[in-house]
Amino acid sequence: MKKNYLEIKIQDKIAWIKINREEKLNALNISMLEEIRKSLINLRDNKKVFVLVILGSGEKAFIAGADINEFSKYDRNKGLELAKKGQENVLDLIENFPKPIIAGVNGYALGGGLELAMACHMRVAVNTARMGLPEVSLGLIPGYGGTQRLTKLVGKTNAMEMILSGEMIDSQKAISLKLVNKVVERGNLISSITELAKKIMRNSPNAIAKAIEAINAAEKNLKGFEVEKEKFSECFESKDFKEGVSAFLNKRKPSF
Repeated sequence: MKKNYLEIKIQDKIAWIKINREEKLNALNISMLEEIRKSLINLRDNKKVFVLVILGSGEKAFIAGADINEFSKYDRNKGLELAKKGQENVLDLIENFPKPIIAGVNGYALGGGLELAMACHMRVAVNTARMGLPEVSLGLIPGYGGTQRLTKLVGKTNAMEMILSGEMIDSQKAISLKLVNKVVERGNLISSITELAKKIMRNSPNAIAKAIEAINAAEKNLKGFEVEKEKFSECFESKDFKEGVSAFLNKRKPSF
């Protein structure tokens, strides 16, 4: 019988996605990545979902890396295929997702786990969380976009130190580096994420999707100003724009 690695609950327009592999500290494997991909595609088209949250089960780990047993015998070609599937099929999908995705870093976020968290649009961490990219200790480097996303988030010097040393950092260091948006007590993680999600959900879903595209264009060194102008102009033909302006002029809250 095929194991389901995700528990998904939709409540008040928020999709809570829990990685359910606590006995392995929620380590990523190929089947789990495919399940994440399929679930995200379904949630992308679900009109009852405005914001997504990814969490790890248990209190020890968000995702404590990838399942080393799966790739311990890989050669170069298999390694390239693994990186492509992880980056293009899952993490790039998360990064470019039209609905905001928040990572609730409830424990260890290591290797592929930190890479997945960095692909999310925002990160809220518990104060006991530990984060790192320890791949060099295995004779590897990050393969799911870690060298690129970490550098963009914390800068080249800090990324060099984290990746080349392979050492973990705590949540206070992570927030000082701007690797996470917020650090909270464990008991406040869900309420803090819910509060953030509600702030987002007051706004236009169409405008949020366009903003994600424009922000990502800046990060990827694309023609960000041109993308922004294009996405800005597209908003004028949306129902959300008409509703937002009408609500403002009539001094009421918009209903998107």
